[in-house]
Parts: sequence; structure tokens; C-alpha cells
Amino acid sequence: MSDKNPFEAMMKQAQEMAKSFPAMDAFSPKGFEAMMGLMPKDMMEAFFGNAHNPDGLDAKTRLLLTLAGLTMQGAQNETAVRQTVRHAVEAGAHKQQIIETIGQMSVFAGIPAMQRAMSLAQEVLDEDKASTSAKKPEGDA
Repeated sequence: MSDKNPFEAMMKQAQEMAKSFPAMDAFSPKGFEAMMGLMPKDMMEAFFGNAHNPDGLDAKTRLLLTLAGLTMQGAQNETAVRQTVRHAVEAGAHKQQIIETIGQMSVFAGIPAMQRAMSLAQEVLDEDKASTSAKKPEGDA
């Protein structure tokens, strides 16, 4: 019988393996986030919306509620907040609806949580605005 803790051995092995991966020192959560795809609106409606439950919440409302919950948690998970805003926009949420959802949470979560969530959402909304204007063909009236 060995005196070594099997969990410690497993953790040590995992750490050694992580060190051997190339470019692990250059890992960036934002870079990983950029690789995540955007789910199409029709798919969100099918999975999260009221496609199978006509009297239920639509995908946009569910995503705005998710954004409210993430704000209530202090917007600690930046990737989740940004991805939720991206998907809410894709599901049809307008900038004002996103701002009001986050703003409403200031009453419950406090001003710092609201400000943090608002700045994360603004990053996404600015990206969306920039990509929309870049896609718009010049010369069309």
C-alpha cells in the first residue's frame, strides 16, 4: 500500500501535462471567447424559446433574464455576460432593452455590479455597431 495520495499524484500529472502544451502561456480568455460561435436566432428559439411551448417565454426574454441574473451575481463572469449580450442581440433584443435590463438590476445588485455589467455590454454593443457599419455597402441610399 502506497503512502502517496492518489489525488495529489493526479493533480501533479495534470499540471505537468498543462505545462507541456504549446502556447499555454499565451492563453487568453478573450481569445477563447472569440472562437465561440453565435447561435442563430431560429436555433435559440427552438432550444430556449417558445417553439415547443407556445405559451412560454421567447428566447429574447430568456436571455434578458439571464443577463439580469448575471448582473445580480456582480457580472463576475465577463465571458458569460458578453456572450449573453451577443445572443440577446441575435435573438432580437434592442440596445435599449439590454441597457434597461442591466439598469433595473442596480436596485437589487447595487451600482458597482450594474456598472460592471453595463461596461461589458457596451463592449459588445460597440463591436456589433462597428461590424454592422463595416458590412454596410458604401454608396447605397
